[in-house]
Amino acid sequence: MTKIHSSGNWILRNLVLAALFVLGVVLLVNVVLAILTQHHTTVSVPDFTNLSYTEACEVASRNHIRVEIGDSVYVRQMKRGAVFSQNPKAGTQVKKGRRILLTTNAVNAKKVGMPSLVGCSMRQAKAELASKGLTLGRLTYVDDIATNNVLSQLYRNRQVRPGTKLDSGSVIDLVLGLNPEDSDAYMPDVQGMKFLRAVDIVKDNSLNIGRLEFDKAVKNYSDSLNAVVYRQSPEANGANLPKGSEVTLYLRLE
Repeated sequence: MTKIHSSGNWILRNLVLAALFVLGVVLLVNVVLAILTQHHTTVSVPDFTNLSYTEACEVASRNHIRVEIGDSVYVRQMKRGAVFSQNPKAGTQVKKGRRILLTTNAVNAKKVGMPSLVGCSMRQAKAELASKGLTLGRLTYVDDIATNNVLSQLYRNRQVRPGTKLDSGSVIDLVLGLNPEDSDAYMPDVQGMKFLRAVDIVKDNSLNIGRLEFDKAVKNYSDSLNAVVYRQSPEANGANLPKGSEVTLYLRLE
């Protein structure tokens, strides 16, 4: 009986030691993994918008993360070479050493060919300009048999011939026909819409942006892209306006 009892103690002791060994290994592995992955060690991603790449690298280094240029766009209103956007966004919690991808504003604008818009409808012309990377500007109406038929295309107040090379993002104004029997436009309700979407809707309704009033919190072009319309003049009260009328939008960050 004594031998059996001793044998049982030996087995129990070895089981306890084995369990302690396994527990120790698990704890050690967790500690090592925590050190290697810097578990629970995160930093808040800074806002790199409008910084040069050199400035962004300096800010990233101070915050123990890395930055890398992943893409570029061309925005006329922004400083050349400045950071346009980033992924992840500013304020996101990431682990130290995380790589942040930046989209910068190109130093040199891409050249595009001016399309032929005469004879197109305003909507067709708008779509064609967008496909070429050009921007629809002011709409001017003159008497004609066909409303919203493009009669001429202008760049910096001068006729621009099809095929002319222009900087991407250039603003093209259109002279459009206006039949007196179809001269009214509808004022859309753009309150709550973001900047570019609101401008797009206003122009789709044969109206012009007369003035943009941004809140003081909007400090740069990137901010303006996130600004939302909180007031408009004229209001969307169902009354019709002459085509080509000017609209004022008041915008602020949400």
